[in-house]
Amino acid sequence: MGSRRPAGLFSRLKALFFKRTAPLSDYARARQLIAAVDRGGIPLNPARVNAVARSLGLEVERRAPVEATLLRIRLALERAGGHD
Repeated sequence: MGSRRPAGLFSRLKALFFKRTAPLSDYARARQLIAAVDRGGIPLNPARVNAVARSLGLEVERRAPVEATLLRIRLALERAGGHD
């Protein structure tokens, strides 16, 4: 037997109280990645690093070292300046 509440009530309340945040731009994602690495984080998934680099328009080989890709992302962010 189903519940007695009207269908969709919970989803409407959830949408009302829990707004989704806007997705980050490619440059914002790259800045977050670089900031995490600068704080001492280690990128555990090289595929994600490569995906961030590709979203910035960089051509990245699948087997490229993560350190080289991070350096290229840093250079791309410097070239972009205040781009967001």
